[in-house]
Amino acid sequence: MDNNNETAHILVVDDEGAIRYSVSKTLQRVGYEVDEAATGEEALEMMAKREYDVVLTDIRMPGLTGVELLKRIKDISPDAIVILMTGYASLGTAVESLRLGAHDYLIKPSSSQDIRQSVSRGIERSRNLKRRRALLDAIRSNVFELTHAPEEPATPSLSDDNEPLSAAAYEAPIAEPLTNNMSLGPLTIYPGRYQISVGDQPIDLTPTEFDLLLYLAAHRGRVVSCHELVREVRGYTVDEAEAREVIRPHVSNLRRKLKQTGQDADLIVNVRGIGYRLSEQGQ
Repeated sequence: MDNNNETAHILVVDDEGAIRYSVSKTLQRVGYEVDEAATGEEALEMMAKREYDVVLTDIRMPGLTGVELLKRIKDISPDAIVILMTGYASLGTAVESLRLGAHDYLIKPSSSQDIRQSVSRGIERSRNLKRRRALLDAIRSNVFELTHAPEEPATPSLSDDNEPLSAAAYEAPIAEPLTNNMSLGPLTIYPGRYQISVGDQPIDLTPTEFDLLLYLAAHRGRVVSCHELVREVRGYTVDEAEAREVIRPHVSNLRRKLKQTGQDADLIVNVRGIGYRLSEQGQ
């Protein structure tokens, strides 16, 4: 079982009662809390009432198939961890499932060890994603506070007899109403919309590009390794060499979008062999 002290909640979806029972017992024996659903529709109803760390579903079911259920779950919760099981394996179905965001694809009958290992990896990824979201929420909040810190009111001047001037002689600056927008160098950032702008030119970012930019902003002043960026922005752990391959296309796309607005200098600087940092214009 995973090393986290918190009990993981698993939902097993299969129209065959014997399989639901067998898979559920396999997972309960190692301490997971398991619920069962006989159809995709029932699974969606249960997910509306409680949150699950992992959903383990058969593909061939009456009504909603496992792949259709996967689509519906991802529409509701893009970070949800879904593992598909099938006794009718095909390369096309496997590729389609992974393209739609399935965490894993198991061939029935699967051994107890295979099921537990797949679920354990799914739980780890689920909790990494939750930690990432919590961290990025904190980053957004911190950047917002930094960029919207109220100015210290001017100290009223004293008259010759050390008495403050009258209220009519002193007017405190009027604070502008706060918005949810943030400034980062030449950029304006719109949290919740995955969008930034340079001047009046809006730039739509993918969630990964947006989170990557905010993470670097929160850690401006230092070089962030690719390994750290993958862990904190993408939610999983790989070695540094693989991490560079994961992060490079996102940085490249982000730079390309910025240059389309006329930004000559790269906002994100590549420090060869180490990682990335925010350039001085983004400080």
